[in-house]
Amino acid sequence: MSDAAQPTAAEVRAAAEAVKTALDRHLAAVERRSGEDDPAVFEAFNQLAAAAEVYDELLYDRYDEVTPFEIPGAEDALPPYTGPEEPNALSVLIRRDYAVAEPQRLLAQAERIEAAEGDDGASASGTVHGALGLLFGEFEPDEIASRHKEFGLVEGDSTLWVTAADEPAEPGEWLEAPFEQVDPQQVVCRFDVSAVFDDEIDDVDDGDDEDGDDLEDELDGDLDEDEDEDLEPLDADRR
Repeated sequence: MSDAAQPTAAEVRAAAEAVKTALDRHLAAVERRSGEDDPAVFEAFNQLAAAAEVYDELLYDRYDEVTPFEIPGAEDALPPYTGPEEPNALSVLIRRDYAVAEPQRLLAQAERIEAAEGDDGASASGTVHGALGLLFGEFEPDEIASRHKEFGLVEGDSTLWVTAADEPAEPGEWLEAPFEQVDPQQVVCRFDVSAVFDDEIDDVDDGDDEDGDDLEDELDGDLDEDEDEDLEPLDADRR
């Protein structure tokens, strides 16, 4: 950035004062909150996050320095829950990503499924597309998740959202577009699994190589025994 484009010292100072004001407003909103999901607290949080981001950017542009704290942006959190307090219906939305790492293993599993079914028609196991259809037609998604290595798959990110509703949907109502009408404010809780969480653990481990190596070994062992250890619930307290 050129000198002409740099913010002035006064602009940086003003941004710092705005952060202080936003901190005071946030604390006051927390002290006066009327419930767990008070919209005033949510608004004050967003104002504090915005002020901190502006200050951090100006501080870096002017002095090539950064702040020692990080406030997650609004896009990283769920909005306040506004659904029914006593839901009469729930929807569970699940997404699991996989990479087809070993196509031959997948094809071999599909051939076994066809052989067991004794299907004399056209073979669907000769292509990855057909093999995937056979696999997901034969096994429940949870079983595939627990046995993905057997099928030549490698897990990617996954997420599970639980949403609340006053009444169950009508039969067939959302089948054509099952994920288009999700209201984030109806989400009761969510559970995310991602390699980014492993990266965060690695960053912490860098401070102590010996302890970090031990922790990484323990984590690897835990993940082999129970891959659900990566679940990171985001409940109302963490929005």
